[in-house]
Amino acid sequence: MLLPKALKKGDTIGIIAPASPPNMKRLGKAIPFFTNFGLRVKVGKNIAKVSGYLAGTDEERLADFHEMIADEEVKAIIIARGGYGTPRLASSLNYDLIASHPKVIWGYSDITYLHVAIQQKAGLVTFHGPMPASDLASPDIEERTLASFSQLLRPTSLQYSENLSSLEVLRVGEASGKLVGGNLTLLTSTLGTPFEVDTAGKILFIEDVNESPYRIDSMLNQLKLSGKLAQAAGVAIGSFTQIKANSTSSYTLDEIFHHYLSDLPLPVMSGFEIGHCSPNIGIPLGVPATMNTQTKTLSMMPGVKEN
Repeated sequence: MLLPKALKKGDTIGIIAPASPPNMKRLGKAIPFFTNFGLRVKVGKNIAKVSGYLAGTDEERLADFHEMIADEEVKAIIIARGGYGTPRLASSLNYDLIASHPKVIWGYSDITYLHVAIQQKAGLVTFHGPMPASDLASPDIEERTLASFSQLLRPTSLQYSENLSSLEVLRVGEASGKLVGGNLTLLTSTLGTPFEVDTAGKILFIEDVNESPYRIDSMLNQLKLSGKLAQAAGVAIGSFTQIKANSTSSYTLDEIFHHYLSDLPLPVMSGFEIGHCSPNIGIPLGVPATMNTQTKTLSMMPGVKEN
């Protein structure tokens, strides 16, 4: 996997919106977070465009992405928000351009499709982490959310343990492999496409928001039937928030996870505060990682290299 270079004071980051349109006022409130790090900020030319539920047309959003990739001044691309729209760009992305200009790409939620596509087509490590308009503009943002960005400033090995949140073991064991995954809905939507997520020998991370239990059941069943669960080396379950059961007879989320994951021949652990939650802890995807249920840790290699 290609590692982007660590950021340093004076570097420029580019902010774009490849999915839904961001609230520009909230985005403006978030920009000082980066300038306080000593970073310069360049905003995509089309970021304020709106086309239906998208932040501009496919062509406009794609142009912003490619321009930021090709811009030698820009050292990192931070996605403004998620929502919907990034899968529409996957087949038109210039993966050779991305591989020849490796730089930090940071976001989550709908951006999961970009993570999967870029890792598998360009071989670049990317970052699943909080976004400016979605997270950083919140007045009550957690310090641990903000601290996530420090991993971009120097090569840093990360270890998620119960010092950060309570973790539950669904299946014991230890496993090592590249860390892949993200939003469950987006991961499931890659199946049967040229960007189908590869979980073989990897630690699969999943999270989601605003889904009914039966929908999560359906998606996990699809991952199971496609072999994606059994092929994985381990499964790490992040935040599943705003989950709404449609009736009192619904299965609980814990029951669904146990049904699909507790009898897998690989370690499974839940409780990671990563995703649509607060704090929302950023992690590198595509890096070597080890999950150990005895020590209740998920250890990750650095996502950047020395500048």
